[in-house]
Order: sequence, then structure tokens, then C-alpha cells
Amino acid sequence: MDASDNASISSRETGSAAPARMERPVAYPAEHLVRHEHELDALRAIGRLLAERAGQRELLAETLAMLETKLDMRRATVMLLSPNAQELVVEASCCVHRERAQGLRYKFGEGITGAVVRTRLPAIVPCVGQEPQFRNRIHQRSPEEAETVAFICVPIVLENDTVGTLSVDVAAQTPETLQDYARVLEIIAGMIAYDVKSRRQAVQAQQQFEAENLRLRNALGETFRPENILGNAKAMQDLYQRIHQVAASTTTVMIRGESGTGKELVASAIHYASPRRDKPFVKVNCAALSETLLESELFGHEQGAFTGAIGQRIGRLEEAEGGTFFLDEIGDFSPVIQVKLLRVLQEREYQRVGGNRTQKADVRVIAATHRNLEELVEQGQFRQDLYYRIHVVPIFLPPLRDRRNDILLLADHFVAKYARRLAKSVRRISTPAISMMLAYHWPGNVRELENCIEYAVLMSTDDVIHGHNLPPSLQTPEGSNTVSRRTLSAQVRLLEQDLIVDALKCTGGNMSAAARQLGITPRMIRYKIRNLGIDYQHFFPNAPDAATFLSPRK
Repeated sequence: MDASDNASISSRETGSAAPARMERPVAYPAEHLVRHEHELDALRAIGRLLAERAGQRELLAETLAMLETKLDMRRATVMLLSPNAQELVVEASCCVHRERAQGLRYKFGEGITGAVVRTRLPAIVPCVGQEPQFRNRIHQRSPEEAETVAFICVPIVLENDTVGTLSVDVAAQTPETLQDYARVLEIIAGMIAYDVKSRRQAVQAQQQFEAENLRLRNALGETFRPENILGNAKAMQDLYQRIHQVAASTTTVMIRGESGTGKELVASAIHYASPRRDKPFVKVNCAALSETLLESELFGHEQGAFTGAIGQRIGRLEEAEGGTFFLDEIGDFSPVIQVKLLRVLQEREYQRVGGNRTQKADVRVIAATHRNLEELVEQGQFRQDLYYRIHVVPIFLPPLRDRRNDILLLADHFVAKYARRLAKSVRRISTPAISMMLAYHWPGNVRELENCIEYAVLMSTDDVIHGHNLPPSLQTPEGSNTVSRRTLSAQVRLLEQDLIVDALKCTGGNMSAAARQLGITPRMIRYKIRNLGIDYQHFFPNAPDAATFLSPRK
């Protein structure tokens, strides 16, 4: 047994057998009774918390916060064994930032904490500063503070397997008081064990569900469609299939398309359908930064690398480690940045600005641009070798004008989105407004359509978007490329059609109610429907008059 084992003190080891008969009741000091009352209060609160919301990640942090507020414990920390059971990692701690906690680990059996996992016995260190096996790695107590605090660590045991530890700092106390604290922590560790079990079962169930979903998709030959992209046009179906094909690999992807077509959405869909979905998805807009700032943004910099570099900074490439690195508008890269990016793609390594240490890059690169890279290569503005490196799998996004059947689908989606966001009661788009949108050429593509709908929802005064609610660019014939060559009578005929169809939609096909809304008689609206050639049965197949009022006259 080594020194770490000597630090382990179990309530089972130090406790003595209870006497058969007590001569007199034990008189506990007042502070002892108060402490036990606080312990019972904390156990009750933690038990209620874990019973009501078991399995949620935030519960551990809330549980540890209760230990610190109700029992005057400090630096409460839960560490769990990694899947390979070779090291302990910080799962929750009230005073350690999660990003820093990811790099704080103990090997199995290392130090006091590692010994608790190995022996499955609680450990009590009466004075942290006097224990040579204490690592002081996670919280880094000062030498002065280490002389005034005790450390208690208990195992978290799940179905006869140790899965982690629960540890706290307390003010230096008598051995009996520290033993009491250890017993309370053992009870709480047992509660946490069942919370850990609930999480593992939830993760396992989710993995089984995803595997079964994938199996059924493959068995049925279902076309893959990302949840964040809308569209039923043939070009979009081809796009979904291409995303499905490239997502499972680590191949570099080049997304081409006009501004506003949704290149970032496609990159996001590829990442979240890939095996790297649980790793970072980091985006950089190359056109938004100067060459100096872009280099620092991509690769990071060392302290003193340039004026204003007062400290070390990790780059976005390093942030994306293990995940996906999305470079938007890569056609705006300077020649210097192109050379460094080429090294990342070829050698999978880079250096920070002002540094000389080479770092490895385990990232999948997805690039996007609206520019003609072939012309840039011919003009010498874009390196040919870089072009071939990033153009491994090209994906082309169609402009909105080439998928007009999707305009109404996208418009309805944006109406629902901005009606919720702006607290409006808008539910649909009028027929004249739809006609205006279908006639427009949409140079800004989907982004322009979204902005247009946001504007229209904001301007709307009822539950319908009318033509006059749309932006001026859609209302001006020259601006919308819809200059009419029709006669006055033809224009009036089209206007009557739109008004009648819109009124019928408002009333669910009820012609009497639509007539009242338009200020005409039901007989007149029937005449208009026949005379204007409105396909009533197509628009309102379930309306009461659909099969009767248009029957041929005898």
C-alpha cells in the first residue's frame, strides 16, 4: 500500500462496533446538532433535485452549488472515468471553467483522486499542504491556503463499478467532523451515481435510435434531406443527395453559388451529418478581415508578434480541432494566406503568427465562394495548386430564380418565423403578393427573400401580407422586372381574379361570405368565377359548393 492508500480513510475501517447496550444518551454539542440539521437539509434538497430532473447535465453543477451554500464546502468537483477507463476527467465544478476543465485529467491511480477510484475507498486529507501525494492540479491552492484546508474525496460507484469521484475542500476540522463530512458525501455520491446511470441510458438510447433511423433510411432508399434547408425543386434534391454522399467522409468540399443562396447552411448540414458532428463547427468570413487580421484570426498569434499582441491567442483553426473548418468567401484570400492555407491542406500543419512551433491540424476544411475561381486562376490572383486542393468535391447551389417552385415554400417558412419573432398574427400571403414575388427575379436569392418577408411581416396590419406590404423593389415594375405590356381590360381582369381568389381563401371557399367581403352578391361572384376562369374546384376541393355550383347548365 503506497502513500495515497495511507491517505485513504474509510468509515468502515475507522468505525468501531456499537455496544450492545448504552448506559446513557449521548449529549451532542449544539454546533454538532446544527451541522447535522444542515446536512439533512442539503440531502433532502439534493435528493429532490435529482429525483425531479435526473439525467440533465446542469444537475451536477446545481448539486455542487448546494454543497457549497448549505454545507460550507468549497471547490466541489465531480470527475468521471473516460470511456476507456484510463483517466479521470472533470465533469462538473463550480469554480473551474468548462473549457479549462477539458484539459484537466488524472490517470487511473494517480494522486489521491486516482487512488480513490482504484481502491473504491473514501480519502480524507486533514491538511492539503502536508500530504505529498496531493497533486493540487485542478484548483491550484496557494501554499498558505493549502495549510488551512482539508480535502475529502469519495468514490462514485455504479453497479459495483467505480465511475468517478466527488471531492470537496473544507476548513481544517477534527477527525470526527471530517468523518461525518465523508459519510454525507458518500450518500450524495450514491445519488449522483444514479444520475450518471440515467445519462448513460439516455445516450445509449439515442445512439440506438440514430442507428435504427439510419438503417431504415438506407433500407427504404430515402433521399437525405438536411433539416436546416428547404426546397423541393429537382436541383435541391440533387443537392441533398450530394450532401449525403460527402458527409460521411473527411474530403475537402468546395461550395459554389451566388451570394444569398445558403452556402453556410450547406456547410453546416455537411458537418452535422458527419462523424465530426460532436466536435466544433468553426466559421470564418475571409472577406470581412484584412490580411494581417485574417492571418491572426486563422492561425492565432504569439505574445509580441505584432503591435497590440499583448498576449497569446489561439486561432480559429485550433478552435476547430477535431471538427469542421468553414472558410466563407475563400476567393478573397491574399497570396500570403493562400500559401499558408495550402500547407494546412497538404501537410495538416501550421504555425501561429510570430511563433516557430509547428502544430498539427485535425480538421475537415469546407470552403465557399461566389466568385469565379477559374477566372481568378487565369488572372494569377488565385493559386492553381490551392484551387485543385480545395476543389476536390464541388457542390453548386442553384439561384432562387432557377427554383421558383420553392419561393412560396420558403416564403411561408419565413412568415411563420418572423411572425413569432415580431409577435405578429400574420398567417398567410395574399394572392397578389404571391404573384409579385413569383414575378420578381431575386438577385439576392434566399437571403433577399428572407429580408423581404421580415419587412412585410413588420409592415402588415392584419393576419395577411398584402402586395402593398412588400418592399418597394417588388412593387415597382421596373425594379421587379415586371413591366406589363397588357391592355387595361386584361389588367382589370387579372386584378379581379386576384381579389376574388384572395377573398375565397379568407373564407375557406364560402362564396356567400366572400361576396359580403367584396361588397357584391353571391350570384355575381358565381358569375365572376365562371367568366374569369377561376378553377374553384382546384382551390377549394372540400368546399360545399365545389361539386355543385359549377355543374353544366341544362
